[in-house]
Amino acid sequence: MNREYELTAEESGQRLDKYLAGEMTNLSRSRIKELVQAGEVLVNGKKSKVSYKVQKGDLIQVTVLPLEPLKLEAENIPLDIVYEDEDVIVVNKPQGMVVHPAAGHPSHTLVNALLYHTRDLADSPEGFRPGIVHRIDKDTSGLLMVAKNAAARESLEKQLAAKSNKRQYLAIVHGNFAEEEGTIDAPIGRNPKDRKQMAVVEKGKSAVTHFKVLEQYQGYSLVECQLETGRTHQIRVHMAYIVHPLAGDPLYGPRKTLPGHGQFLHAKTLGFEQPSTGEWLEFSVQPPEIFQQTVADLRKKRVK
Repeated sequence: MNREYELTAEESGQRLDKYLAGEMTNLSRSRIKELVQAGEVLVNGKKSKVSYKVQKGDLIQVTVLPLEPLKLEAENIPLDIVYEDEDVIVVNKPQGMVVHPAAGHPSHTLVNALLYHTRDLADSPEGFRPGIVHRIDKDTSGLLMVAKNAAARESLEKQLAAKSNKRQYLAIVHGNFAEEEGTIDAPIGRNPKDRKQMAVVEKGKSAVTHFKVLEQYQGYSLVECQLETGRTHQIRVHMAYIVHPLAGDPLYGPRKTLPGHGQFLHAKTLGFEQPSTGEWLEFSVQPPEIFQQTVADLRKKRVK
């Protein structure tokens, strides 16, 4: 089923793709670019370019054609499985791996690897996230729990909603702290100025992050973060909000930062009740080598 939009520009000067992304928050700039190139975006009745600068009063018509459904395929990609039983899998996701297929990443994801490992994955409402109960960003490494059946999915999702599970992260952040620990309680929603980003916004969803400062170096600190909620980019947004952005973060951090492969964030510890038995399960894994080596280098300039 097609969707159609008809907008009259109320301001001048913005690029067409940025303006439309701002007006229609369910479409990314990359998706809008595809529609423009396909001739599905008309400005005053004519095809345009993404770089066109919108003029006040322009009539913009957009036809959104349905995307081709994603095809989930099993791929023989090695997995670091920390634990597995009849209900759950706990996997240590490497930095750089996307959790599930999406328009920009149709393959080579954790889900593709899981499908090769087992056929027992809980169905998902969206269809392209079998087994996935929660996710971490592509460049965040560490522990994820995966549901192998519907009952396990329901149990794990309830635990997430009740905040009864345990999710601890290690992060290297910019700057030093006067306090040893703290709590960030600030709602998170889509950044109204850039839909690629999340931000602390007044009408956002409740988001709470607890942090503890483990070590401090010259210009950087090692912190442990514990999630009470699980909003998109929560730790990255919250640490930037208190002016301690994650080192290496391409979205929320400064350009001058530590060399690496994205944000220095690692899901270190994961704890939850086993869905069938109620037994408490808890697992911890060390961060990737580049994280450990960076900490070792920073310790040479330790200040506390």
